[in-house]
Amino acid sequence: MGLGPAEVALSVALFVAAGFLEVAGGWLVWGAIRGERPGWWAALGSVLLVGYGFVPCAQPLDDFGRIYAVYGGFFIVLSLAWGWALDGFRPDIGDYVGAAVALVGVLIMMVWPRSQGRA
Repeated sequence: MGLGPAEVALSVALFVAAGFLEVAGGWLVWGAIRGERPGWWAALGSVLLVGYGFVPCAQPLDDFGRIYAVYGGFFIVLSLAWGWALDGFRPDIGDYVGAAVALVGVLIMMVWPRSQGRA
């Protein structure tokens, strides 16, 4: 039994929300530790990272391992986008191809039809 369109949309939105919280939180902590930003950056980043820990619990998928595996592809894409938008990082063709392969792979994992029992 696969996910319906509404469940896929919810799942993708939750993956994006989790990615935003994790990447933003990590970036703020990074800035405080390695970028000479004020300490409150690390504190705010830590709060975002705690929030990230709760978002996957709202996923319509049932398997912890699969949720985090699928999230990994979204994390790759969101990390590259964040670096490009806010940190001056310029992805190259290898980054684009690798991110596309990862995202297609995890989307297959997410929507692949499964039986009622555990696969």
